Amino acid sequence: MNRNEALHLLNEHIKNINLVRHGIAVEAMMKALAVKFGGNKDDWGLAGLLHDLDWEKTKDDFNNHTKVTKEILEKTDLKPEIIKAIYVHNWDHGIKPETLLEKTLYCVEELSGLITAVALVQPDKKLASVTADSVLKKFKQKSFAAGVKREIILLCKDYINLELPELVEISLGAMKESAEEIGL
Repeated sequence: MNRNEALHLLNEHIKNINLVRHGIAVEAMMKALAVKFGGNKDDWGLAGLLHDLDWEKTKDDFNNHTKVTKEILEKTDLKPEIIKAIYVHNWDHGIKPETLLEKTLYCVEELSGLITAVALVQPDKKLASVTADSVLKKFKQKSFAAGVKREIILLCKDYINLELPELVEISLGAMKESAEEIGL
């Protein structure tokens, strides 16, 4: 599967433009981290882009989130290791991520929401106005973007051997490079 095919699939299953943009944001983050870790940039990007493919179908039944995605993706030519990383990123399944791809997607998916929220409180609502320091300050405010599971993001130290400030810096930089497509 290439990116265009993945975008087509994403738009087929997700109608909310903000959810599509979330996938694009996570794709950008995953590609940047693939470069850092020597992973396959295209594969990691596809994992990020498609990770919430079933969200509109499963948002009210979190236990089924990623199960439906897995069923959809198993009918495509997407690599099994990408499908597994997507499936595992739902912590509700209780499956511990094993590969670097799985661990990275698990940690960064939540971070994209926090960075987006920080951008949306800027006067211009643009990623260009966001700094890593502003993200880290908002990270400490549990009432800000309260739905973001900070404990999952903090697994970055154990899972991918990155301190939070470095993960934020890489992730924010990646999102800024894709700001136009993300809509911020």
